[in-house]
Amino acid sequence: MKEHEKKTFNTIDGETLMSTPLQPLNFVVDTLLSQGLHILAGSPKVGKSWLALWLSVCVAKGEPVWDMNTRQGTTLYLCLEDSALRIQNRLFEITEDAPSNAHFCTESFVLGRGLEEQLENFIVEHPDTVLITIDTLQMIRGTNYDNTYANDYRDLSVLKKIADKHTIAILLIHHLRKEFADDVFNRISGTTAISGAVDSSFTLVEDKRGSGKAKLHCIGRDIEYREIELTRNAENVWELVSDSRMQPELLGDRIIFLLSEFTKARAEFIGTPTELARVIDPDGSEGISPKKVSRQILKNADTLSKFGISAVIRRSNGKRLIELSRADSDDTQVPKTIGPVDPAERCGDADSSPSGEGQRRVCLDVGPCPPPANRNFAGRCPTPGRTENKR
Repeated sequence: MKEHEKKTFNTIDGETLMSTPLQPLNFVVDTLLSQGLHILAGSPKVGKSWLALWLSVCVAKGEPVWDMNTRQGTTLYLCLEDSALRIQNRLFEITEDAPSNAHFCTESFVLGRGLEEQLENFIVEHPDTVLITIDTLQMIRGTNYDNTYANDYRDLSVLKKIADKHTIAILLIHHLRKEFADDVFNRISGTTAISGAVDSSFTLVEDKRGSGKAKLHCIGRDIEYREIELTRNAENVWELVSDSRMQPELLGDRIIFLLSEFTKARAEFIGTPTELARVIDPDGSEGISPKKVSRQILKNADTLSKFGISAVIRRSNGKRLIELSRADSDDTQVPKTIGPVDPAERCGDADSSPSGEGQRRVCLDVGPCPPPANRNFAGRCPTPGRTENKR
């Protein structure tokens, strides 16, 4: 920015923000590992490297991880404490075949001295990269780094910027301190800046040394807190025993299942968030509050569309309204974009405008509005749309 240019903030007002569907996060492992920077910590020899290697191969193949779908793509595993022979031996144990889009490297530069460039170059060469695993964090910091809060935060912020820039996940393998702590995340080695800088923290804690049974504690900005019980099989693969997170009946958040069931019986709905929360969660057992229902609809707009549910959030007469409609017909196209609609826009106003310029409302991804006989929502087009000038 030039010195004479006016320095201002690029803001968005609250009303617009709460009515605008934003691009959802990319999850490498559904509900567990999102785009961003993450850390997996465990005691020495607990099996965290085996877990990270298996995870990397599963993602490269596009295979599920503990019943959770993965986003298939290129993976890079920096196994900086191992040799190529050791990685080869481990691969033979955990899989019958390793895919060509799973890459491994046993050496790299350190942070601030070339690692960032190496990561950027790899992503450029492999634009479908989705997961980079660094085993371990200690190995990319060199031997003379100063273990302070500022340095921990600085180092991890560099990696987080790379992950965010390319919408990928970077997983750091790290260690736990021996000291006991009531909160297992407080045992992560280093200052609290490490936990503060990452998007998610995972700790792998064995029930008893050598037992082959462990619990994976998960916490993060974009995931629910959960505890996953695991057991290590003869091939050194960590298998799922139980998961504290209740899986919804359909893919995505619980709101998707609730709205899907609701719109099966009622194909159309217009009401306030309070009214919608009351009808889909009458006894409050789901914990769906008026504030939460709007947020969850915006968050899951793309997935709702895939299930044939059209959703619009708008304001009318000072009230926030949610409009829902279901498209169950095979030849009905569901709009891919779900956004706020100007309450003044109605299909009845098509082909006319105050200026007489001949505006026509065109539904997104669907085409011109249907004939009046096919309209619903008290005369409005059944799908969200926008106004375009047709001259």
